[in-house]
Amino acid sequence: MRGRDKLLEEIGGEPLLRLMARRALTVSDSVYVALRPDRPDRLQALSGLPVEMVLAHASLEGLSGSLREGVAALPDCPAFMVLLADIPAVGATDMNAVLSARDAHPEARIWRGATKDGKPGHPILFHSCLRPLFRRLRGDSGGEEIVKPLKDRTHLVRFEDDRARRDLDTPEDWVAWRRATQP
Repeated sequence: MRGRDKLLEEIGGEPLLRLMARRALTVSDSVYVALRPDRPDRLQALSGLPVEMVLAHASLEGLSGSLREGVAALPDCPAFMVLLADIPAVGATDMNAVLSARDAHPEARIWRGATKDGKPGHPILFHSCLRPLFRRLRGDSGGEEIVKPLKDRTHLVRFEDDRARRDLDTPEDWVAWRRATQP
């Protein structure tokens, strides 16, 4: 992002991080946000929202550190959803669709959003039995070592477009996305 923080980019007048947290709060009253400790502006962006902020010191090693510490902070629960904040087109309806898939496909251990043509994306719902595997995550793999071996136990919820995988990582991504989504 050439020095800019993509999670603080504004959509509809609010930072992306806050928008995604608010969307998650419409689906669950128990939302945990793993945050880098060296980004106080992200903490400020969430000010006033009833979310649990987890200062993930291991986030400095990459996405796996954030996942490891974020999942460790969760209370006991039958399943937990991972939602990346830089996928702005994923909304509450999508999160609810993935949650509903758990009831419809209880044999799966992972339920996740996917593109129209079946490419896996986000959000991802994990069965609680997978929680111990998050303790072993290292580097910036984002949990692929957990997800990949369970491909046959994963149920994909296909969305009608590519929003499950459309992350915005560069200024050019943001310009293109804004051009496509704003009149």
